[in-house]
Amino acid sequence: MKVLLLNGSPHPNGCTFRALSEVEKTLQQEGIETEIFHIGTEAIRGCMGCGMCRKNKLGRCIFGEDAVNVVIKKMEECDGLIVGSPVHYAGASGGITSFLDRMFYSTGGFAYKPGAAIVSCRRAGSTAALEQLNKYFMMNNMPLVPSAYWNMVHGNTPEEVEQDLEGLMVMRTLGRNMAWMLKSIDAGKAHGILTPAAEPKTRTNFIRECAPVKAEAEEKNFAPYFISYNKVNKAYQEED
Repeated sequence: MKVLLLNGSPHPNGCTFRALSEVEKTLQQEGIETEIFHIGTEAIRGCMGCGMCRKNKLGRCIFGEDAVNVVIKKMEECDGLIVGSPVHYAGASGGITSFLDRMFYSTGGFAYKPGAAIVSCRRAGSTAALEQLNKYFMMNNMPLVPSAYWNMVHGNTPEEVEQDLEGLMVMRTLGRNMAWMLKSIDAGKAHGILTPAAEPKTRTNFIRECAPVKAEAEEKNFAPYFISYNKVNKAYQEED
Protein backbone atom coordinates (compact mmCIF):
# COMPACT_ATOMS: atom_id res chain seq x y z
CA MET A 1 0.00 0.00 0.00
CA LYS A 2 1.22 3.46 -0.89
CA VAL A 3 0.24 7.04 -0.06
CA LEU A 4 1.15 10.08 -2.14
CA LEU A 5 1.74 13.27 -0.14
CA LEU A 6 1.35 16.36 -2.32
CA ASN A 7 3.27 19.46 -1.24
CA GLY A 8 1.39 22.51 -2.52
CA SER A 9 3.74 25.10 -1.06
CA PRO A 10 6.03 27.23 -3.23
CA HIS A 11 8.76 26.33 -0.72
CA PRO A 12 9.81 22.69 -1.17
CA ASN A 13 11.31 22.42 2.33
CA GLY A 14 9.17 24.83 4.33
CA CYS A 15 6.50 24.49 6.99
CA THR A 16 4.14 22.43 4.84
CA PHE A 17 6.93 19.98 4.08
CA ARG A 18 7.70 19.68 7.79
CA ALA A 19 4.08 18.76 8.53
CA LEU A 20 3.92 16.28 5.65
CA SER A 21 7.17 14.71 6.81
CA GLU A 22 5.64 13.99 10.22
CA VAL A 23 2.73 12.21 8.54
CA GLU A 24 5.11 10.35 6.23
CA LYS A 25 7.27 9.13 9.11
CA THR A 26 4.22 7.70 10.88
CA LEU A 27 2.92 6.03 7.73
CA GLN A 28 6.28 4.35 7.18
CA GLN A 29 6.28 3.12 10.77
CA GLU A 30 2.90 1.54 10.01
CA GLY A 31 4.33 -0.28 6.99
CA ILE A 32 2.89 2.04 4.34
CA GLU A 33 5.01 3.10 1.38
CA THR A 34 5.09 6.86 0.81
CA GLU A 35 6.21 9.55 -1.60
CA ILE A 36 6.25 13.31 -1.04
CA PHE A 37 5.80 15.15 -4.34
CA HIS A 38 6.37 18.90 -4.66
CA ILE A 39 4.19 20.59 -7.28
CA GLY A 40 7.06 22.90 -8.23
CA THR A 41 7.82 26.60 -8.16
CA GLU A 42 6.74 27.48 -11.70
CA ALA A 43 3.38 29.07 -12.49
CA ILE A 44 0.55 26.52 -12.70
CA ARG A 45 -2.18 27.05 -15.25
CA GLY A 46 -5.73 27.16 -13.94
CA CYS A 47 -8.52 25.12 -15.52
CA MET A 48 -9.62 26.73 -18.79
CA GLY A 49 -12.93 24.87 -18.88
CA CYS A 50 -12.13 23.67 -22.41
CA GLY A 51 -13.63 20.25 -21.70
CA MET A 52 -11.10 18.41 -23.85
CA CYS A 53 -10.24 15.98 -21.04
CA ARG A 54 -13.89 14.90 -20.93
CA LYS A 55 -14.51 15.06 -24.67
CA ASN A 56 -11.52 12.87 -25.53
CA LYS A 57 -11.91 10.72 -22.39
CA LEU A 58 -8.20 11.04 -21.81
CA GLY A 59 -8.20 10.85 -18.04
CA ARG A 60 -5.54 13.54 -18.32
CA CYS A 61 -5.42 17.32 -18.68
CA ILE A 62 -4.72 18.39 -22.25
CA PHE A 63 -2.20 20.94 -20.97
CA GLY A 64 0.92 19.05 -19.99
CA GLU A 65 3.52 21.71 -19.25
CA ASP A 66 3.32 21.17 -15.48
CA ALA A 67 3.12 18.16 -13.16
CA VAL A 68 -0.67 17.65 -13.06
CA ASN A 69 -0.58 14.64 -15.38
CA VAL A 70 2.48 13.29 -13.60
CA VAL A 71 0.53 13.13 -10.35
CA ILE A 72 -2.52 11.62 -12.06
CA LYS A 73 -0.24 8.85 -13.31
CA LYS A 74 1.32 8.36 -9.88
CA MET A 75 -2.12 8.08 -8.28
CA GLU A 76 -2.88 5.05 -10.43
CA GLU A 77 -0.38 3.17 -8.27
CA CYS A 78 -1.26 4.83 -4.95
CA ASP A 79 -3.98 3.89 -2.48
CA GLY A 80 -4.32 7.20 -0.64
CA LEU A 81 -3.67 10.91 -1.07
CA ILE A 82 -2.69 13.64 1.39
CA VAL A 83 -2.59 17.24 0.16
CA GLY A 84 -0.62 19.89 2.01
CA SER A 85 -0.78 23.64 1.54
CA PRO A 86 0.23 26.84 3.27
CA VAL A 87 -2.57 29.25 4.16
CA HIS A 88 -2.75 32.26 1.83
CA TYR A 89 -5.50 34.79 2.52
CA ALA A 90 -7.43 32.22 4.60
CA GLY A 91 -7.38 29.73 1.72
CA ALA A 92 -5.15 27.18 0.05
CA SER A 93 -2.27 28.41 -2.09
CA GLY A 94 -3.08 29.51 -5.64
CA GLY A 95 -0.73 26.89 -7.02
CA ILE A 96 -2.35 23.91 -5.32
CA THR A 97 -5.84 25.23 -6.08
CA SER A 98 -5.13 25.40 -9.81
CA PHE A 99 -3.36 22.04 -9.61
CA LEU A 100 -6.25 20.25 -7.90
CA ASP A 101 -8.93 21.87 -10.06
CA ARG A 102 -7.38 20.38 -13.18
CA MET A 103 -6.32 17.12 -11.58
CA PHE A 104 -9.73 16.23 -10.19
CA TYR A 105 -11.75 17.51 -13.14
CA SER A 106 -9.81 15.58 -15.76
CA THR A 107 -10.03 12.17 -14.09
CA GLY A 108 -12.42 10.21 -11.91
CA GLY A 109 -9.85 7.61 -10.97
CA PHE A 110 -9.50 8.57 -7.30
CA ALA A 111 -12.84 7.23 -6.09
CA TYR A 112 -12.73 5.31 -2.79
CA LYS A 113 -9.07 6.11 -2.18
CA PRO A 114 -8.81 7.73 1.27
CA GLY A 115 -7.81 11.38 1.25
CA ALA A 116 -6.88 14.09 3.72
CA ALA A 117 -5.61 17.66 3.73
CA ILE A 118 -3.14 19.40 6.02
CA VAL A 119 -2.30 23.10 6.19
CA SER A 120 0.38 25.27 7.74
CA CYS A 121 -0.13 28.84 8.82
CA ARG A 122 1.56 31.52 10.85
CA ARG A 123 -1.51 32.44 12.86
CA ALA A 124 -5.03 31.99 11.43
CA GLY A 125 -7.15 31.10 8.39
CA SER A 126 -6.38 27.40 8.63
CA THR A 127 -9.92 26.05 9.08
CA ALA A 128 -11.18 27.90 6.00
CA ALA A 129 -8.30 26.51 3.95
CA LEU A 130 -8.96 22.98 5.25
CA GLU A 131 -12.63 23.23 4.34
CA GLN A 132 -11.67 24.26 0.82
CA LEU A 133 -9.27 21.35 0.34
CA ASN A 134 -11.50 18.72 1.92
CA LYS A 135 -14.20 19.40 -0.67
CA TYR A 136 -12.03 17.89 -3.40
CA PHE A 137 -12.17 14.55 -1.60
CA MET A 138 -15.80 14.75 -0.54
CA MET A 139 -17.02 15.54 -4.07
CA ASN A 140 -15.03 12.69 -5.63
CA ASN A 141 -16.15 9.71 -3.53
CA MET A 142 -12.93 9.68 -1.49
CA PRO A 143 -13.27 8.69 2.20
CA LEU A 144 -12.03 11.54 4.38
CA VAL A 145 -9.43 10.38 6.91
CA PRO A 146 -10.08 11.74 10.44
CA SER A 147 -7.63 12.96 13.04
CA ALA A 148 -7.67 14.24 16.62
CA TYR A 149 -8.11 17.93 15.69
CA TRP A 150 -7.93 20.16 12.65
CA ASN A 151 -4.99 19.06 10.50
CA MET A 152 -2.88 22.18 10.91
CA VAL A 153 0.50 23.28 12.18
CA HIS A 154 1.52 26.79 13.19
CA GLY A 155 4.78 28.55 12.50
CA ASN A 156 6.50 30.88 10.09
CA THR A 157 9.52 28.61 9.67
CA PRO A 158 10.08 24.85 9.93
CA GLU A 159 11.90 25.51 13.21
CA GLU A 160 8.80 27.21 14.62
CA VAL A 161 6.64 24.30 13.48
CA GLU A 162 8.87 22.06 15.61
CA GLN A 163 7.55 23.94 18.64
CA ASP A 164 3.91 23.19 17.73
CA LEU A 165 3.79 19.95 19.68
CA GLU A 166 0.03 19.59 19.38
CA GLY A 167 0.10 20.20 15.63
CA LEU A 168 2.75 17.51 15.14
CA MET A 169 0.73 15.13 17.31
CA VAL A 170 -2.25 15.72 15.01
CA MET A 171 -0.05 14.91 12.00
CA ARG A 172 1.04 11.62 13.55
CA THR A 173 -2.55 10.75 14.41
CA LEU A 174 -3.55 11.44 10.82
CA GLY A 175 -0.80 9.11 9.61
CA ARG A 176 -1.93 6.28 11.89
CA ASN A 177 -5.56 6.76 10.89
CA MET A 178 -4.68 6.74 7.20
CA ALA A 179 -2.74 3.49 7.67
CA TRP A 180 -5.65 1.97 9.61
CA MET A 181 -8.16 2.95 6.94
CA LEU A 182 -6.01 1.53 4.13
CA LYS A 183 -5.56 -1.75 5.98
CA SER A 184 -9.28 -1.92 6.75
CA ILE A 185 -10.19 -1.39 3.10
CA ASP A 186 -7.66 -4.04 2.08
CA ALA A 187 -9.08 -6.50 4.62
CA GLY A 188 -12.58 -5.79 3.38
CA LYS A 189 -11.60 -6.55 -0.20
CA ALA A 190 -10.08 -9.84 0.94
CA HIS A 191 -13.48 -10.78 2.37
CA GLY A 192 -15.40 -9.83 -0.74
CA ILE A 193 -16.50 -6.34 0.30
CA LEU A 194 -16.21 -4.31 -2.88
CA THR A 195 -16.60 -0.60 -3.52
CA PRO A 196 -20.14 0.60 -4.25
CA ALA A 197 -21.30 0.65 -7.85
CA ALA A 198 -21.39 4.18 -9.20
CA GLU A 199 -24.83 5.56 -9.98
CA PRO A 200 -25.14 7.43 -13.29
CA LYS A 201 -24.70 11.14 -12.70
CA THR A 202 -27.68 13.44 -12.95
CA ARG A 203 -26.96 17.09 -13.68
CA THR A 204 -29.56 19.74 -12.94
CA ASN A 205 -29.70 23.43 -12.12
CA PHE A 206 -32.09 25.71 -10.30
CA ILE A 207 -33.27 27.62 -13.37
CA ARG A 208 -36.87 27.01 -14.42
CA GLU A 209 -38.79 28.45 -17.37
CA CYS A 210 -41.28 31.02 -16.11
CA ALA A 211 -44.00 32.60 -18.29
CA PRO A 212 -44.52 36.37 -17.83
CA VAL A 213 -47.49 37.31 -15.66
CA LYS A 214 -50.27 39.04 -17.58
CA ALA A 215 -51.63 42.33 -16.30
CA GLU A 216 -55.23 41.11 -16.15
CA ALA A 217 -54.13 38.07 -14.19
CA GLU A 218 -52.51 40.33 -11.62
CA GLU A 219 -55.67 42.38 -11.31
CA LYS A 220 -57.76 39.23 -10.96
CA ASN A 221 -55.49 37.81 -8.30
CA PHE A 222 -55.76 40.96 -6.22
CA ALA A 223 -59.46 41.57 -6.88
CA PRO A 224 -60.52 41.35 -3.19
CA TYR A 225 -57.99 44.03 -2.31
CA PHE A 226 -59.12 46.35 -5.09
CA ILE A 227 -62.80 45.83 -4.28
CA SER A 228 -62.35 46.63 -0.59
CA TYR A 229 -60.11 49.59 -1.38
CA ASN A 230 -62.63 51.06 -3.82
CA LYS A 231 -65.48 50.69 -1.32
CA VAL A 232 -63.56 52.48 1.43
CA ASN A 233 -62.34 55.17 -0.95
CA LYS A 234 -65.88 55.79 -2.21
CA ALA A 235 -67.18 56.10 1.36
CA TYR A 236 -64.58 58.76 2.17
CA GLN A 237 -65.46 60.69 -1.00
CA GLU A 238 -69.18 60.70 -0.06
CA GLU A 239 -68.40 62.04 3.43
CA ASP A 240 -66.35 64.88 1.95
